[in-house]
Amino acid sequence: MDDGRPDTERGGATVLLLAIGLVFVLFGTFGAAIAAAGMAGQRAAVAADLGALAGAARALDGGAMACASAADIAGRNGGRLVGCRLDGLDVLVTVEVVFTPLPGLTRVASSTARAGPVRG
Repeated sequence: MDDGRPDTERGGATVLLLAIGLVFVLFGTFGAAIAAAGMAGQRAAVAADLGALAGAARALDGGAMACASAADIAGRNGGRLVGCRLDGLDVLVTVEVVFTPLPGLTRVASSTARAGPVRG
């Protein structure tokens, strides 16, 4: 029914709700990106720790065997061995994990670990 009065409701609440929804989506997206970075850092640390332990187990076989073992274990844990050094019976490894926190944005998390025999 048209009573001749202008319509005072022009959709302002709809625009406000859309803006609030967009803010929630943006906060959620950036929160997920931060969580992805934290998880990649943890994956790199775990891969480095396990790679160093695997390398230390083969340290008596020489640097090549120790680093090959470390690379294998790091790869099985989602990392890529970028550095490996045998220092006596200690093995020092550096592992990188590539992750994508946001579409089109690729980053690298790295971690270094050392393992060797217990010294008293």
